Amino acid sequence: MTRLPVITAFGGFNAAGRSSFHHSYKRTIFTSLNQQQQRQNCTALASIMGLLQWRNEDYYWIDGVVYDPVHDFSRLKMLVEAGSLVRKIEPSHFDVNAVLVGKKLTLDGSEHTPSLVKMTKRDLPEVLPQGWRVVAQEGREVTLAISESITTYAQHGSVMPVQAAGQLPSGFNPGDHYRSLHHPRGLQLSVVAASDTVNSLGLDWQSIVRRVKPDEIAVYSASVMSQLDDTGFGGMLQARSQGARVTSKQLAMGFNSMPADFINAYVLGSVGATAGVVGACATFLYNLNAAVDDIKSGRRRVVMVGSAEAPILPEVIDGYHAMSALATDAEIARLSGGLLPDGAIDYRRASRPFGANCGFTIAESGQYVLLMDDALALELGATIYGAVPGVFVHADGYKKSISAPGLGNYLTMGRAVGLAQNLLGSEVVRNSSFVQAHGSSTPQNRVTESRILDEVAKHYGIDYWPVGAIKSYVGHSLGPASGDQMANTLGVFAQGILPGIKTIDSVADDVLAQRLGISNQDTELGCKGAQVAFLNSKGFGGNNATATVVAPHTVHTWLQKRHGKAAFNAYQDANQIVQATAKDYDDYALKGDLKALYNFGEHLVDETALSWSHEGLQIPGFAHPVALNSDGGFDDLAP
Repeated sequence: MTRLPVITAFGGFNAAGRSSFHHSYKRTIFTSLNQQQQRQNCTALASIMGLLQWRNEDYYWIDGVVYDPVHDFSRLKMLVEAGSLVRKIEPSHFDVNAVLVGKKLTLDGSEHTPSLVKMTKRDLPEVLPQGWRVVAQEGREVTLAISESITTYAQHGSVMPVQAAGQLPSGFNPGDHYRSLHHPRGLQLSVVAASDTVNSLGLDWQSIVRRVKPDEIAVYSASVMSQLDDTGFGGMLQARSQGARVTSKQLAMGFNSMPADFINAYVLGSVGATAGVVGACATFLYNLNAAVDDIKSGRRRVVMVGSAEAPILPEVIDGYHAMSALATDAEIARLSGGLLPDGAIDYRRASRPFGANCGFTIAESGQYVLLMDDALALELGATIYGAVPGVFVHADGYKKSISAPGLGNYLTMGRAVGLAQNLLGSEVVRNSSFVQAHGSSTPQNRVTESRILDEVAKHYGIDYWPVGAIKSYVGHSLGPASGDQMANTLGVFAQGILPGIKTIDSVADDVLAQRLGISNQDTELGCKGAQVAFLNSKGFGGNNATATVVAPHTVHTWLQKRHGKAAFNAYQDANQIVQATAKDYDDYALKGDLKALYNFGEHLVDETALSWSHEGLQIPGFAHPVALNSDGGFDDLAP
């Protein structure tokens, strides 16, 4: 019997806010929420944005005035809306109108008319280049006479042609929630996002560790762009040219596998399997695929899966802009509705999947899910938010251009829908499924992905297939992009509303939408109309992946069939306690306390206390040993 991978916790942060308990999802359907839900959603965002502070059993504005939820709500709502979702890049990242750029200069000098340059003595090269000589010295300052032509660089401010991004909510700095000295922003996101996931579980992590073997736990997580800010690879690679010194941390912190490493070392303390699987924009789904395969095979029982990325940097934006991949201010302005009434760029509408668009919008995010096999989830009473029976990955084959689309995504989408039809029946697929499209907002993607979805719909007899595109709200976060899709999908399962693509006026003429339900308004699917979702990714270079995700009410039916009604009733009783504990965390988080898990130098394992026996290797702090005598599945070869 194949074990079923079920989602027992999820969490993270993106431009829409905190993912756990569906807060970021609710930001994307804000206009469809009732007044009470809108108030709570604004509070969830305001608490991490620093707009409100909880003390003395009440919320206070930052200036110390008590927040009045009746009279002050309209003001809070305006601030929350202005500081979330896709918007103009804020100075907390960099000044988009004064980005430092080096201008190459050549200074001519000769023996008769040398160039005179003043600098501090400590800045002198250890060995003076040919043609350089010190002609004067006063205190710490020296004057050089340079009789050779030299090349130098002068810094000046430059205006970025791309000024839109899916940033974390204004005022939210993930590193403020734990001791994050020298940590790149992407790793800060990993810590707080993984912590959000664990805290939302409603179970003590050690209670899980006691139930399973150490090697039955795994963490799969990565970033696509590595850590490219000053505390990672970015600072290391720029150090020599800027006359700075490389630190001992920059190289180590820069690795794209570091999100998984940080979770193992500082959040979970796991000694189980670990990896960082990278596949461009499909990175989250690649790691999810590894986790699903592990659980289905029985190799693992608990897997943390996710990705974190912080690519809102001038250099990264320059790279994608050079590929003509990003929506520039000039191109947005030329689109219908690209300008506000006062003539300013409407950055809110920079990302326009399946509409009149001009490029994607870069974003930052950290998203994680915790998978368990169905038997363990029932045993623990863990809340089940959905199941992932399969993830399908395919390349494009031979290509003329590495960036061009190919046939791989036909295979991944076709197989994902085929799996759902086999498990749920053709009627459910035709009438109760929806798609979370890759929806990158490039002119090429809107044509190629719509063609794929239309072809798959035609093959499976789907006349109207609801399609969502979360990137219209939060931008394209690269590695975690499908994690953004996952968090939003779990919200659709819970609320029954598929967010509309509100940044478009209408579907573009070249989009093949005959069988696709692409709307700029929220679509009321209802719980019965949202039984299965397909998360699609068309990654750069031919990294295609599609996940089949099944709604929790359908999973509950499966579990009763597999484990019996009595076992399921006992599970429901245990789950009530778990949900209450999880809600306690949500209450704390709504008051600004994210309870980030960061165990630096704590609970260290004494390697000299390892115990070897016939049963396996016993590790201090773990209830079960790791078996050492496995035949690796080659029982036919063993003597």
